[in-house]
Amino acid sequence: MDLRPIGVFDSGLGGLTAVRRLSEVLPGEDIVYLGDTSRVPYGSRSRETIKRYAGQDAAFLMSFDIKALVVACGTVSTTALDVVEKACGNVPVFGVVEATAKKAASSTKNGRIGLIATPASIRSGAYAPAIRRYAPKAEIFDRACPLFVPLVENGRTEPGDVVIETVVREYLEPLKNAGVDTLVLGCTHYPLLSRVIGAYMGKGVSLIDSGAATAEAVAAALRAADALGSGEPGERRYFVTDSAEGFEKVASLFLGSGIRGEVDQVSLEKY
Repeated sequence: MDLRPIGVFDSGLGGLTAVRRLSEVLPGEDIVYLGDTSRVPYGSRSRETIKRYAGQDAAFLMSFDIKALVVACGTVSTTALDVVEKACGNVPVFGVVEATAKKAASSTKNGRIGLIATPASIRSGAYAPAIRRYAPKAEIFDRACPLFVPLVENGRTEPGDVVIETVVREYLEPLKNAGVDTLVLGCTHYPLLSRVIGAYMGKGVSLIDSGAATAEAVAAALRAADALGSGEPGERRYFVTDSAEGFEKVASLFLGSGIRGEVDQVSLEKY
């Protein structure tokens, strides 16, 4: 048994989709979430800036004596995971790439896998070798989707919204034409667009939720290490770097329910 909390961070609130899945598979765990909402999105930043932000995020969560850290940010997972691991020392770090790649490789039937992510994640090239470790002959078709994060953060996620449907069609048309049968949602914001993306890509295309895949990997690792919590309903603490006003309304979109636990604003400048 290990009663310490699990830390989770993302550049914004998209990482709450990973918290949602963690809460489903590990309901007895305490979770501390950090959303760097004043600096979202990370995906369009330089590598040096992303690394600096990632180090601050990790250092903040380490102050809570966490037992594991989930990097629920595709950009950091593909660009700055080494910085996070250094900041965490012996605390295990779970990025979104490996578990997602494994799930995508096991899902595809025709070996044609699509990947959508932030520009930084696409530039990193991290997903292709990870997928090919599990599916060596896979063909991978990637596409940067820089408008998805700000649209999701502003609630533009519903079918029938002409703005998001137009952007989805523009971004995903090359992947649809390529005949992919599996599409990796390589940013934890993207599951909120699943209905719009799924409707455009068609029923024959499996959508791989990177946050959910990572949460399942964390659960398996903690069980194997006999490091689960008490079994009582876990507590939640939420931190944002911008104003906490309006957090509950937006967060409920990602969590699929109202939030429980405290919400506080924090500055990361000293970390």
